[in-house]
Amino acid sequence: METQNITLALPKDLLRKIKVIAAQRGTSVSALMRASLEELASREDSYAAARERHLAWLEHGADLGTGGKITWTRDDLHER
Repeated sequence: METQNITLALPKDLLRKIKVIAAQRGTSVSALMRASLEELASREDSYAAARERHLAWLEHGADLGTGGKITWTRDDLHER
């Protein structure tokens, strides 16, 4: 995979904490950020796919076992 460098501006106290976390995990700040951003992108992709599936389901509708035909009247349902 081809990579490209970027510049990221962070508050000094946040960067200090991130460096400590990276060191505790035995990795670099760059690798830590890459993993976090990959996870974010993956979640967004999963959300978009789930949204598309749901919208397609809404378009098609659910099978209620009637075959798309109503065989009763309102009076039949409310008969006392």
